[in-house]
Amino acid sequence: MKAGELRELSAQELIQREKELAMELFNLRFQMATGQLSNHAAIRKTKKDIARIKTVLNEKDNRKDNAGS
Repeated sequence: MKAGELRELSAQELIQREKELAMELFNLRFQMATGQLSNHAAIRKTKKDIARIKTVLNEKDNRKDNAGS
């Protein structure tokens, strides 16, 4: 998922997407631990997507804070 696509979503949608990705990451790690994971790159991609979402949420929060000043 690209950052531009994420910026179009609302904060609530981003938080929900972050929760979904966190659960997906948990499942991927569980699969890796049990030897069932076939695509190890999926873990890295999921981590990066979570980081992108957190970055966009932080940007939105900073814009809101600066608008009030």
